[in-house]
This record gives sequence, structure tokens and C-alpha cells, in this order.
Amino acid sequence: MSVLKIIEAQIESLAPADRQIGHFILAHPDELLRLSSASLAEKTGRSQSSVVKFAQKLGFSGYQDMKLAVSKAQAREWRAPGALHSTIELGDSHATIAQKLLSSKMHAMQETIAANDEAVIGRALDRTMSAERIHVAGVGASSLVARDFCYKLQKLGRYALHDSDSHVQMANVSAARSGDVLFALSYSGASIETVRIAELARAREATVISLTGPKQNAVARVADINLYTIADEEKVRSSAITARDAQLMLTDFLFILLLQRQDDAGDYIANSGEAVTALKLHEK
Repeated sequence: MSVLKIIEAQIESLAPADRQIGHFILAHPDELLRLSSASLAEKTGRSQSSVVKFAQKLGFSGYQDMKLAVSKAQAREWRAPGALHSTIELGDSHATIAQKLLSSKMHAMQETIAANDEAVIGRALDRTMSAERIHVAGVGASSLVARDFCYKLQKLGRYALHDSDSHVQMANVSAARSGDVLFALSYSGASIETVRIAELARAREATVISLTGPKQNAVARVADINLYTIADEEKVRSSAITARDAQLMLTDFLFILLLQRQDDAGDYIANSGEAVTALKLHEK
């Protein structure tokens, strides 16, 4: 995940001094690239050592490494041309709502792809390719995405398991073993059922791959590999709309990458299509 997304996700939990530095970086990332640590300290009213410690708390060796990461994050930023990305209001016209909704959905999907490091995606794919069984967990809106992802994995001939009932998800994971993988979907990362399922999978020595929002959360803390979805539900003021789109974008991305890696994927997809076609002909 980009350093800007990390700062944005953690900003409210930072100490006051760190929060002031973080707010400046988020508001002025381009200006930051021209500032020394002493200059940033002066801009934020903090000491130079506070600036260096802020960078180190984010996992960087020093200020210059953080600046380089911000520069890379800026280079990866991309937006839909002419996007209208703002909160939907009650008095908006149909056309304005359509524009804002489309923009919010596109923004969530774009940010989700940008938030996930290629090396981490690669680790998730490696574990999935070698998995004996793949469990997919999620409740509420995340369950809909989990079911869709499970169906796609099954189309590749994978032994994938998901059920809309979280009790059945828990029962399935209770039989997990080393070599299995659990995908745990929860945008908040706080869904108690998904947290417990992830904890059980970890106890059973399965690899846990989390798909959560970027804020620190219980599901991500349990996981071996963390993937992130980015959404701004406040922009649309409705439950799980952009979060669901972000999850679908990431799971579809994983499916396509798996399809590329699996030599016989084309055969499985073709067999699935032929089976469905035969069923439709029989219905007629």
C-alpha cells in the first residue's frame, strides 16, 4: 500500500505531533518532495527529530526514504478524466447522482488496484496456487463477493468452499489444515464472525489472506498476507456500495492473475461454458 494511504488510514490514531506532520504530507505531497526534514519541521511547527521519527514509525530508515516513497505514490496516482467525485446530496438531480456514483465506483476500484503491492499480490497467488483447499469467508455484503469469488475459483477446478451461513463457514474452516488457504473478506475488518473464522484458520495452520480496508483492524492482524480495498462510503451515503465494488475489483483481479498462471485454466473454463450451454438447451 502507498505511504499516503497508510498515513490517511492511520491519521486519527496518531499522536498530535505526528498527526500534524501527517496532515501536511497528505495536503501537500508535491511540496514535500522539495522540502528537507528541517524545512518540513519548520512548516509543521515540529522539531527535525520529530519529522525523522515520524518517517521511522512508518517503517522507513529515515526521512529521505519516506520522501522517495511519497514520490512513488504520487506517480501511481491516477484518476478518471473529468471525474466528479463528491458526496451525493438529497437535492441532486438524476444526472448528477449518476455522475457522482459512477465516479465514486471508478475511484474505489482505481485506488484499490493502486493500494496493493505487486510482490504481496504475488505471495497471495503463490499460496493460492499451491492450496489443497480454499476457504472464502465473509458476512453481509462481503458474503456476496465471497460467493462470487468462490464460484470463479471453482471454474478453475479449485476445491473452493463458501456458504452464506457464517456457522457453516466456521464448520468448514474447523477442518482446515496446513496447505489450505482462507480468504477473509471484511471491509471494516471488524466483523466478529470473520475475525473468529480467521483466528480458527490460523490455529489450524492454514494461510490467512485478508481483504480489508486500509485501517488497522482485527482481521488484518490475524492474517499472514494483507490485501486492501479502498472505498469512501460517505461519498455515496449508502451501505457497502463502493466497498463492494472495490472487493469485486480485487477478487476479479486475483481470478484473472490465477487464470494466467494455471496452464489448464482454459480447459476448465471451456468445460464450464459447455456444461452451462447444455443445461440451457435442455431447459428450452
